Amino acid sequence: MAKIKGAVVVNVERCKGCNLCVVACPSHVLSLNKEANSKGYNYSTMINPDDCVGCAACAYVCPDACITVYKVRI
Repeated sequence: MAKIKGAVVVNVERCKGCNLCVVACPSHVLSLNKEANSKGYNYSTMINPDDCVGCAACAYVCPDACITVYKVRI
């Protein structure tokens, strides 16, 4: 049986740093970046990419639809 690995891609300029995706992630993959985007918001980023299972919980709760989740079989 193939294992699924996920990858989260955040549209940095659309992210307003609401932190909903960070709280929703069951694998604790996401965190707010210390750097800000051009609008002054701390955007979401992957801090533990190896732990991502591709569940897409982060994308479902994002109010601005700036998260895309990709799943890869390994």
